[in-house]
Amino acid sequence: MKTVLKNIFDFYINASIHVGFATLSLVLLTYYFSHLKISYAVCGLVFFGTIFSYNFIKYYSVFYSRQKQKKSVYYILALSVLSMLLAGLCFLLLNRTTQIIALLFGALTLLYAIPVGKLKKNLRNLSGIKIYIVSFCWAGATLLLPLLNADYVLNTDVLAKFIQRFIITLLLILIFEIKDLEVDDPNLKTFPQIFGVLKTKLFIVLLCIPFYVLEFFKTGYYANQWLVNLILVAVIITFTYFVNPNRNKYFTLFWVEAVPILWLFLSLSIN
Repeated sequence: MKTVLKNIFDFYINASIHVGFATLSLVLLTYYFSHLKISYAVCGLVFFGTIFSYNFIKYYSVFYSRQKQKKSVYYILALSVLSMLLAGLCFLLLNRTTQIIALLFGALTLLYAIPVGKLKKNLRNLSGIKIYIVSFCWAGATLLLPLLNADYVLNTDVLAKFIQRFIITLLLILIFEIKDLEVDDPNLKTFPQIFGVLKTKLFIVLLCIPFYVLEFFKTGYYANQWLVNLILVAVIITFTYFVNPNRNKYFTLFWVEAVPILWLFLSLSIN
């Protein structure tokens, strides 16, 4: 029984379902803070699109090699195809502007995984820009898509939310980079590879300041959001303190990845 549960949990993590719930949580936060009616088409697009895109990025080379794989990989392939179809169906239900923006993010995902040009490099392998691409896509997909589909007027408040969303994604990626320091290709020029673990941790702590302060520049402020974000910052700093290259993989793949889910839970519970 223990083995079965572990296999299910591993599939949940490896098939990117957990990260799908993380991005979905950020979409739901957008609707919550913007006082908008939830669009299940947008939620479905982001959730299933995340599962498909992350699996595409992680397993593109595996599927392309056409070598025999473990059964679980074929299950992930089946889930990815299903997610692609469901994301496509949700895409058709969006308005034209949202569809165009969604296609731009989709194109970035393809370029992130598929080598292009004479150098045969993808965006993932271009030194130093990986974290900014991922942060931009997360912020855009979880904030701009819901707002644009609701014909929400983009203003300075949205800009503050976008920067805040960009920062929190960046924070989580930097924690991942510390954990993956010993396995990442040196050519990636990740933040810990260039500046070391200690300076990266200090940078994460410093980034928590603008993330927290930006809350007070947003309209529609919730009275207890200062407490929610303070707890969130404390959790991120705690993860930062304990992360190292020798940590168990679930430390980042489950616990750190769950920070957006925690943000949604705290916002709904405390406000």
